[in-house]
Amino acid sequence: MGLRALVTGAAGFVGNHLVDHLVAEADEVLTTNRSTGGPDLLDYEGLRKLLADLRPEVVFNLAGQADVAQSWQEPLKTIRTNGEGTFNMLAAARSAGVERVVTVISSDIYGVCGSDDPPITEEAPFQPISPYGASKAVADIVAKQAHLGFGQDVIRARSFSHFGPGQGENAVCSALAARVARSELAGAESIRVGNLNARRDFTDVRDVVRAYRLLATRGRAGCAYNVCSGTSVTIGAVLEILLSHAERPLRVISDPELFRPVDLHQLRGDASQLEADTGWSPHCTLESSLIELLDDWRCRIRSTQIRLERDDSVESQVGKDSAPSSNNS
Repeated sequence: MGLRALVTGAAGFVGNHLVDHLVAEADEVLTTNRSTGGPDLLDYEGLRKLLADLRPEVVFNLAGQADVAQSWQEPLKTIRTNGEGTFNMLAAARSAGVERVVTVISSDIYGVCGSDDPPITEEAPFQPISPYGASKAVADIVAKQAHLGFGQDVIRARSFSHFGPGQGENAVCSALAARVARSELAGAESIRVGNLNARRDFTDVRDVVRAYRLLATRGRAGCAYNVCSGTSVTIGAVLEILLSHAERPLRVISDPELFRPVDLHQLRGDASQLEADTGWSPHCTLESSLIELLDDWRCRIRSTQIRLERDDSVESQVGKDSAPSSNNS
């Protein structure tokens, strides 16, 4: 028998993929998102009423402020949304008798890591360098306290970098794929890029959401789990794969304006605990997932261009139809 699951932030990139996966697993899926009239994470009473009405067995808490760049512009708002918002969601879940909450954290809580450091385990200290990372550290601590202090069944999914179809341009793989696709369409000879030396641990979003569901059914209450591939590659290596599948040769231009003010040299996780407790392992390869992401961006950009051309054509025809006639008869 499937889960009766509520996904918060269901309209987001990961939320969409999680909903698709849960439906494929024959789960009963409930969704909420602020853009469709759902309560804000800072609205405890709204959350409490929602959960009391829906009565899910499991809550996948994906809602929050997920943009690292935006967190530098709005640090306090980010910390409130992700920290206080997690507190409110957990309190509402306790009030409604929800059996388990899987709340999504981020590898940005780990922060500074040396290039020679071993893969990060769940016991690593928190050293966030961005307000976003700090906000997720608060969320992690709040979730741990809910388990220790209230006995609440909470699992913390500490996700490393992930990507896939439908992702926006605020993530590096998707941003690079979009630039390659736009350059192809425009007939450009080059693309501009930021820091290519940083190393990241990338996982396909569909493998990530599989991990979330496995944690809901097999994870140990109160535990934190790294969700990652266990392998790091440079951003430059990601770009090389994308360029090798580009429709035309593209010259790479380093643009200082695309560099982050503060950047992590490396993030590489250890998913041994996730693998041991749930049997999870990634199914998708980096190259195949990047090819699919590039094709997805080609489709999105071409669809946008076709729509704009159609709109221009309609406006032009309307202009002709409304023009005064030159017929003197």
